[in-house]
Amino acid sequence: YGNFIDDLRLYVRGGTGGMGYPRLGGEGGRGGDVWFVAQERTTLRSIRDRYPQKRFVAGTGANSSVQALKGEKGKDCEVHVPVGISVLCDDGKQIGELNAAGERLLAARGGLGGSLATNFVPCKGQRRIVHLDLKLIADVGLVGFPNAGKSSVLSKISHAKPEIAHYAFTTVQPELGKVMYADYKQISVADLPGLIEGAHANKGMGHKFLKHVERTKQLLLVVDISGFQLSIKTQFRTAFETILLLTKELELYKEELLTKPALLAINKMDLPCAKDNLNELTKQLQNPQDFLDLLQEEMIPANTLEFKDIIPVSTYTGEGIEELKACIRKSIDEEAEQENEEYRKKKLLLLQTSE
Repeated sequence: YGNFIDDLRLYVRGGTGGMGYPRLGGEGGRGGDVWFVAQERTTLRSIRDRYPQKRFVAGTGANSSVQALKGEKGKDCEVHVPVGISVLCDDGKQIGELNAAGERLLAARGGLGGSLATNFVPCKGQRRIVHLDLKLIADVGLVGFPNAGKSSVLSKISHAKPEIAHYAFTTVQPELGKVMYADYKQISVADLPGLIEGAHANKGMGHKFLKHVERTKQLLLVVDISGFQLSIKTQFRTAFETILLLTKELELYKEELLTKPALLAINKMDLPCAKDNLNELTKQLQNPQDFLDLLQEEMIPANTLEFKDIIPVSTYTGEGIEELKACIRKSIDEEAEQENEEYRKKKLLLLQTSE
């Protein structure tokens, strides 16, 4: 998976409480807490490099004394983590998520100080092993099989410079690019590792890829108009079959992914026969039910993706690139307007009920 890390295991422990003072009924200070704080420009790799032990322990509470019957609380330990983190227990249960810069999550609580209730003996802090699971947050996620041209599309529409190869090479680490518009609006696009058949069952990049799709607002499927074949041992798939297989992989991983707004970019339109293939594909997409017999039954998705726009492009000649950028912008703006409308309705409803 290259140098990119999207999962990190840490040990966290809250501080032990301070000793109580039995003679005067003094109470020891509480132990410090361990907090995760979301911060821009932080990566899991930087955490691993900076803290190779991967241990985070908060301060011990101060003991109660004649001078201070109530001991001071121990020092909290704050760990800066990237935005888009899910925090999981060792058993896979989710503790919480951090989706915006500045958000805080209590990872381990400090122990109580010694008091009359505890016979003046302090309690130990909470200790546990947690997993930081990163899911990239982007406006648009590029989805496609290896060599469909996702990296090329990203390099043409944004300022990102992903590695591009002329063979069936797949991106090994997610790339984020920003699409800049004339009115200074920016839209983030994530190029994610290429899917292969069986990705939902964790084949290839499997879950490492699919979990990043969860947090993107919209999907952009990139399909090679001439079809796709991973190797000599695997079957050749036409562009239409590729779309159905990609839909099936998303559906098997998480059905909700198919409810996201989706666009379809048909790449490599500079190739000979591309126009004929496009006419054939358009016919198939208009009535997908008539062509489902092309695939085995277990490969047919229960629900097909509804594309807001279908854009033929060529990253080689630049054909359709500006149109693709315009379609992405339009789709994102429509979605934002819809969200605002829903928010306004909720607010209005709250006002009416409170009155």
